[in-house]
Amino acid sequence: MGPLNGIKILDLTSMVSGPLAATILGDQGADVIKVEPIHGEQLRHLGEPHNGVPASFFSCNRNKKSLAVDLKKQSGKDILWKLIDSADVLLQNFRPGAMARMGFAESDVRQRNNKIIYVSISGFGKKGPFAHKRVYDPIIQGLSGATDIQADRNTGRPNMFRIILADKVSAMTAAQAVSSALFYRERSGQGQHIELSMLDATLAFFWPEGMTGLTFAEKETDVKKTFSSIDLIYETQDGYITISVISDKEWSGICKVLKCEELIQDERFATSRARRQHADERRSILGEMVKKWTSQDLLNSLDENDVPCAPLLNRTELMNHPQIIESQTIQRLVFEGFGEVRQARPAARFQLTESEIRLPAPQLGQHSSEVLTSLGYDQEAIDELIAKKTVLQTD
Repeated sequence: MGPLNGIKILDLTSMVSGPLAATILGDQGADVIKVEPIHGEQLRHLGEPHNGVPASFFSCNRNKKSLAVDLKKQSGKDILWKLIDSADVLLQNFRPGAMARMGFAESDVRQRNNKIIYVSISGFGKKGPFAHKRVYDPIIQGLSGATDIQADRNTGRPNMFRIILADKVSAMTAAQAVSSALFYRERSGQGQHIELSMLDATLAFFWPEGMTGLTFAEKETDVKKTFSSIDLIYETQDGYITISVISDKEWSGICKVLKCEELIQDERFATSRARRQHADERRSILGEMVKKWTSQDLLNSLDENDVPCAPLLNRTELMNHPQIIESQTIQRLVFEGFGEVRQARPAARFQLTESEIRLPAPQLGQHSSEVLTSLGYDQEAIDELIAKKTVLQTD
């Protein structure tokens, strides 16, 4: 039983930012109803499906029940209002103004349920020249400095992260914000509106070390020389490894392993600051020495001297790495229709209220009748809603 057991969440979101936020809360025990259109939300239609569900959709929508409803019809709106009356949280990531046009503005919802936590996720917030633009992850990467952080060191050509970044950072930010708002409501009895911009969340994520050169207005420095630009990949005789040396003790350790103790007190590298100032030279010297070693021999020697290091695993290799296996980081679950499903376990391990992946991602409208029954609709009324295509029920 997770820490959010009994909390009711309405997930009206699509794609990744909102759905993943709701999944995080669902993993922690919340009851999540995914409210989606009759044709299904967009992520359902991206990727190769298995049992009718693409892998990305599964990972972003486990631990949910699906209600497929046409909110353009008054009978569909009536269903959502009944859900809102008893909900603790409503998540939506439509463009600003869309929920108001549908009749579910935050102020209207607040009149029906003044304790609800109403979460609005958008690309850029309500104000500014980009406020009403359509947005996907690459757009946020372009505006947030991500492509500058990832730029090719030699040519300067901008690059993007090869994964969805802004959406997932926004999801984690939203889930944390919901938990805080629920805690505040527990103390004060008051619900509130949370507005979250993907651009804001991504910049906050980058700022601690990615924007150090811009932090002090009176002492700006070259952002390309901050921690975010450090390349920590080294080539060995038979592959690549990563080594991260920050402290003086770690510097001494790697110098001893590579038998270059004379560099320990070299003024270019004697302090952490000096090593940063001469980072390119340091990497060049160490890089030539590392090439003389096999990966495993060097990793063993570095470990013996307490120097942080690791192999570079590809995504298939990591599945069988001893650390991943021993810590049970990847859960292997069996669900009807899907067979074995692998998922990264919920990262926060609660001592008393363990998170749990209880349900697979739902088929479109899989739980529509169940949800309607819980709202007091009898079978005749449910059949009529299905016949009029207000609701879709998948067997």
